[in-house]
Amino acid sequence: MKKIITNIVSIFVLLLMVNCQEDNLGFGAIDTPANLQVAVEITGKSVAFPNGDGSGKVKFSSTADNAISYKYIFSDGTSQNSPSGVFENTFATPGINTYTVTVIASGAGGVATNTTLEVTVFSDFKDEQALQFLTAGTSRKWYWAQTEPGHLGVGPNVAWSDPTFGIKNYYPDFYQAKPNEKSATCLYNSVMTFSLVGPIMKFELDNKGQTYYNGAFKGGGEDACYDLNTSGLKTVTLSKSESFVTKNPDSATQTRGTVINIADGGFMGYFVGTSSYEILSITDNRMVVRVIQSGNPFLAWYHTFTTSPPGATVTPTPTVDYTVLKFSDEFNNDGAPDPTKWGYDLGAGGWGNGEAQTYTSAADNVIVQGGSLKITAKKVGTSYTSTRLKTEDKYEFTYGKIEVKAKLPVGGGTWPAIWSLGQDYKTNTWPKCGEIDFMEHKGNDPNVIHGTLHYPGNFGANPNTATTTIANASTEFHIYKTIWSPTSIQFYVDNKLFHTFANSSSVPFNSDFFMILNVAMGGTFGGAIDPAFTQSSMEIDYVRIYQ
Repeated sequence: MKKIITNIVSIFVLLLMVNCQEDNLGFGAIDTPANLQVAVEITGKSVAFPNGDGSGKVKFSSTADNAISYKYIFSDGTSQNSPSGVFENTFATPGINTYTVTVIASGAGGVATNTTLEVTVFSDFKDEQALQFLTAGTSRKWYWAQTEPGHLGVGPNVAWSDPTFGIKNYYPDFYQAKPNEKSATCLYNSVMTFSLVGPIMKFELDNKGQTYYNGAFKGGGEDACYDLNTSGLKTVTLSKSESFVTKNPDSATQTRGTVINIADGGFMGYFVGTSSYEILSITDNRMVVRVIQSGNPFLAWYHTFTTSPPGATVTPTPTVDYTVLKFSDEFNNDGAPDPTKWGYDLGAGGWGNGEAQTYTSAADNVIVQGGSLKITAKKVGTSYTSTRLKTEDKYEFTYGKIEVKAKLPVGGGTWPAIWSLGQDYKTNTWPKCGEIDFMEHKGNDPNVIHGTLHYPGNFGANPNTATTTIANASTEFHIYKTIWSPTSIQFYVDNKLFHTFANSSSVPFNSDFFMILNVAMGGTFGGAIDPAFTQSSMEIDYVRIYQ
């Protein structure tokens, strides 16, 4: 038995030797890389700034005889493969720091040689707030915001000056995923954890064993899920963005300007071959990032993440807020509305919606009394009267936070609205001028609040709209708030978000609008008027616009 085992082992060793010899023939001559040289170029280095200009950028260029690829290993815990030997690294630790860099040149058959050098670099970039948001000071998990429209999307990556796509370079113009669109895939399984290990930020992707790949990187067709082990902590650094978006005229409202760099090929859930993500916006429970597809720099992918696990209900903190009060009316002076702030639309004719009322400026229909504005719709004989106030030619604005505290009328057929219209409506006719309805309500459908936008392709009976149901809309005051920015329009009731619209240059919501307050009767939205209706009022405690 011992002899048989010995013979079997001998045969196995002989076969192994033969296989190794055959492998060597496959590689050709195995020559260890030699004469490894590394050139170092510190960005902005000068006599006055010997450690660079503060960007932290250093370009490494390595060459060696018989080398087919290179790898850089940095003492801050990051590393990078570079087949060409050329790689630009951003050192993000603030201040002047000396880093040890190990360069490995690999040849055929896996043989390698290496050299070690030191580089001293100055970095003046830091984003402590982003670090806090990402990690919560210790550790924080992030999930795909799968219920949000556009949580995964793609758009052009070009300069603002590009005549075709430039003004679309900061949002996913080409494609925006619908809520839960990828539920049949593995995408939403991903849980991304950012944590602090001492002073170093770390990242770990738990993909439950499978990753959702862009088709350009695996399979060659449609995006699909493939097995991939992503376990293990990877070092993260933050650096200053130099993307096209940062050069836009309104870049301050379109990007945070901070880049998340994940070492060792790390990525955030969807594989597009890149490990650097520009933070467009981040709060303590929501993050939007932008990443350029490897091998196709024309494409920028957009990801939206939340700290709430799938199925949880949360109101995201606004990514943009406006805090400087620019317009307000507290309605503290009894009598007619302030003529320096409000004008009137007068008359009848249906107002394009088959409405039944005639608008007047009479005190029976509009008055400031007891600290509130009261707009009253009344039945007069077989007709109806009401009021429509507007800030046209008195106060017009682009972007801001609109807050109106109001109590709504009752009765079938009442149609109170707090809304706005593009100021160029006379020459750029509706719906091209755009309409934002901050609040609409039907007396025939009590307590259901509508937030709506009208624009070409989505108007009239087919607007972009959403609803939320509240209690006591007509017996208690509620705060109707909208935050309108270059990238989104968000509708709230009592600080609870119920509708988000992705704003962009392709829709008419990037120029001046004016406010309108009115109570209509009947029409295409208000519906049938209750024959028993006599009168009811919309009461407004205040109107405030912040920019």
